[in-house]
Amino acid sequence: MAPTPDDPAANDLVIDRLVRAPRAVLWRAWTDPALLAQWWCPKPWTTQVRAFELRPGGAFHTFMQGPDGGTSDNPGCFLEIVAQERIVFTSMLLGGWRPNTPWMGFTAVISLADAEGGTRYVAHVMHPDTATRDRHAELGFFDGWNTCIDQLEALAQGLR
Repeated sequence: MAPTPDDPAANDLVIDRLVRAPRAVLWRAWTDPALLAQWWCPKPWTTQVRAFELRPGGAFHTFMQGPDGGTSDNPGCFLEIVAQERIVFTSMLLGGWRPNTPWMGFTAVISLADAEGGTRYVAHVMHPDTATRDRHAELGFFDGWNTCIDQLEALAQGLR
């Protein structure tokens, strides 16, 4: 059933794909800040992990920089951590549950599940309204996040 305008799910963007790497290795690449920095944004952009407190209420702050000098500062907060299954984070809060007014408001649920040939990887990104969802899509959500997942997959395959 397709979402209706009154349905909050109408404000979501979702990527659901098979990643050819074991779930435990993907979890490691997600939860080790040094590894996260290697795949978090599309190359040739680079990532600094400025805060990574992997617990509900913990700070999650990445700073990305492009070769042309462009930057993207992304402070946020972890909401839920289920080892090797789910990471939930938001840009709407800072560490310690402090309110934030981000440039791009969203909450992301990253789910990992064993699947034939690797891991079912789902990135479910919820936005506060349709305008924010549309802006995220127009800024290249699908291309950018899929590129990062490709980089995650390549890194994870090298960690085996």
